[in-house]
Amino acid sequence: MTTTSKAKPETNAIDLLTTDHKKVKNLFKEYEKLKDGEDTETKKAVAIEICNELTVHAKVEEELFYPAARKAIGDDDLINEANVEHATAKDLIAQIQSMDVEDPMYDAKVKVLGEYVNHHVGEEQNEIFTKVKKAKFDTDALGAEIAELKEMLMTKMLKKKNKTQEH
Repeated sequence: MTTTSKAKPETNAIDLLTTDHKKVKNLFKEYEKLKDGEDTETKKAVAIEICNELTVHAKVEEELFYPAARKAIGDDDLINEANVEHATAKDLIAQIQSMDVEDPMYDAKVKVLGEYVNHHVGEEQNEIFTKVKKAKFDTDALGAEIAELKEMLMTKMLKKKNKTQEH
């Protein structure tokens, strides 16, 4: 019997998105521990990582997952609400990215973003993901597309970051 190993583990869309949710939740916890400390460089780095992760996550959901979920579950209101929540989160992300870490509103904006994302994640996991699972939708095929787009977006973001640091 021959076993073949794959470079990437098989995973479905919901597993990938849930993993993203957990990662960002942990980043918010890490930020919370740093927020009152002296290490503003690390605090800023964690906040930027949160923003980058959320930006990529939102893009793959909006481009791939939400259209597929809308078709699979036929609940326009639920998907529309998720898109509106993304727009609000993106606005907060843009504000955080343009602020100085020393700004007195910085910590408040990161905290509100965390609370907002936590609310959004709860609805997504308890409502959208549950309905998609019941719809017997092929989340494995969609997961492969999501993983590919996510990798491309993260690579692009990293190149942009490296280019910015060179200047």
